Amino acid sequence: MTQPAETPQSVPFPVLLTGLGLTQIVGWGTTYYPLGALAGSVRDATHWSDTLIFGAFSASLLLSGLIARAAGQAVDRLGGRKVMLAGSLTAALASFILAFRATPTGWVAGWLIMAFAMRLATYDAAFATLTQIAGERTRRAISILSLFGGLASTLFWPLGHWLATQWGWQQAFLVYGLLHLFLCAPIHWFMIPPGTGTPAARPDGGSEGLTGSERRQAMAVFAAVLAFNGLVFSAVSAHVLQIFQSLGMATATAVVLAAMIGPFQVLARLAEIIFGRRLAPRELALVAFGLLPLALALAALGGFSLAALALFAITYGASNGLVTIAKGVYPLALFGRRDYGATLGTLTTPSLFLNAAAPLLMAWSLSHFGTRFSLLICLVAGLASFTGMIWLARRHNG
Repeated sequence: MTQPAETPQSVPFPVLLTGLGLTQIVGWGTTYYPLGALAGSVRDATHWSDTLIFGAFSASLLLSGLIARAAGQAVDRLGGRKVMLAGSLTAALASFILAFRATPTGWVAGWLIMAFAMRLATYDAAFATLTQIAGERTRRAISILSLFGGLASTLFWPLGHWLATQWGWQQAFLVYGLLHLFLCAPIHWFMIPPGTGTPAARPDGGSEGLTGSERRQAMAVFAAVLAFNGLVFSAVSAHVLQIFQSLGMATATAVVLAAMIGPFQVLARLAEIIFGRRLAPRELALVAFGLLPLALALAALGGFSLAALALFAITYGASNGLVTIAKGVYPLALFGRRDYGATLGTLTTPSLFLNAAAPLLMAWSLSHFGTRFSLLICLVAGLASFTGMIWLARRHNG
């Protein structure tokens, strides 16, 4: 069967990839990461409970899980241009609601609307877009796009902290909305080529992947791997400053430790770009998912000292960096390019359902059991994820 040709482009591909990279920095920094820097300021200014602050974010993750498959199908049918533009405009709307409606109702409404931006303007939509236009460059393009996205926490945790300190948390969300409206939306509309969503040729030129019961079984296991892994990242990312502070770190030190995570996401992704061709997708996935329990073990074995927490931040960041790439390229190896957006949405749905409760559960665990015990629970979840990945890698040579 003849493979469909790549989508014509009016913008050179490196320029397109750079533009998409900028939108991923803003997208992740303003949808998934705000509470890591702003939750304390919101709490101090409004006296709202953690149940409300983090519960709204959890509800947003839950709703994003409900629409994940539909969002992927939309990219498959309509192409990334329309879908990602809609994501930018939705993110701007949600940010403006959070900025101008400082009430519990406004807070919840803003985060529920933000759920659509999470699905339409971040990695899943961007990766599906790349499978349609990148052809043989898909794996490398996913790695490079992830390289940009890894800067989100490094830039937006300190930026959010500074904006909240200087002007307040509402003004921080106002800035976020303006970035989506005047930076991300034009990039998505003017740089992504129009198309019907027809995928480009599979990068490795291989078969269309697993079928039948093998496909269903592999999808179930990989979805569980993503779910347990994402549970830990969602819980820790939402409370990262609080975690470091409760382990005895001063606020400035905690901010520095949190900011270390992003650079090592980037360094891990850069290493994958340079050396990744030596690794099969399943080997990359094993390394990526194995680093998370290692990071938590290093923190525990080091007694949660400053040096141990620095090692944790380094390894945790590297794991998160590589997991993002593995999440994009391993499904291509296992399941093929056809309906890639819907496949990725299906794989992501259980993760988002489980992760929806993670920030709230972590807040409850931190207040009732303390930071160290809470991190040990995260270690168990990380080990469960890695065990599933080992089983999958032994069963299928993707």
